[in-house]
Amino acid sequence: MDPIPSRKAQSHDRIVETAARAIRRAGCQGVGVADIMKEAGLTHGGFYAHFPSRDALLVEALDRAGRDSAERMDSHVAQRVAKGQSPLRALITSYLSDEHAHNIEGGCPVAALTAEMPRQVPEVQAAGRERVLRLIERVRLCLPAGADPQHAPVMASTLIGALQLARALGPGAQAKALLKSTRDTLFAQFDTTSA
Repeated sequence: MDPIPSRKAQSHDRIVETAARAIRRAGCQGVGVADIMKEAGLTHGGFYAHFPSRDALLVEALDRAGRDSAERMDSHVAQRVAKGQSPLRALITSYLSDEHAHNIEGGCPVAALTAEMPRQVPEVQAAGRERVLRLIERVRLCLPAGADPQHAPVMASTLIGALQLARALGPGAQAKALLKSTRDTLFAQFDTTSA
C-alpha cells in the first residue's frame, strides 16, 4: 500500500498540475506565480517552499503535461487498437482528432509550446526538447514493421503542425477538413491498413 502523501507533497502536486494546464492554455509567458498559486487554492507566499524559481516550476509542469498527455493518448490508442486499428492509424486518428484540437489545456504540450521553447532558459528548453524526443519515439514505436525509422520525425512534425493549424483555424468546418485531409494523407503514405 502506498503511503499517503504529506500535505506539502499534495500542495506541490496541485501546483504542478495547475501549471501544466496553464502552460498549455496560455504558454510559458502566461504562467505567473501569483496566478498559479491562486488557481491552485494556495497563497502566493508559499510558492518558494516548493520551488526555487518560476523556471523550476515550468520544468516540472512541462514534464507533468507531457506525462498526462501521453497517458491520455496511450489510452485512446489502446482503445482503437482493441477495435482492430493498427497502432499507427490509432495514433494518427487520436492525435488529429477534433477532441484533441479543442483540448488545448489537456492536449499535447509539444503542439502548444514548440514556438516558445527557443526563448526559454536552458533548463526549460531541455524539458521541451525531451517532450519532442518522446513524441518522436512514440511515433517510431507505432510505425509498421520494416518502416524507415526516419519517418517518425517527419510524421511527428506533420502531426504537430496540423494540430497547430487546426487550432489556429478555430472550431468549424475548415479545421475539421484540415485534420481529415492530414489524417488521410498520412494513412496513404505510412499505413495502408483498413480503417
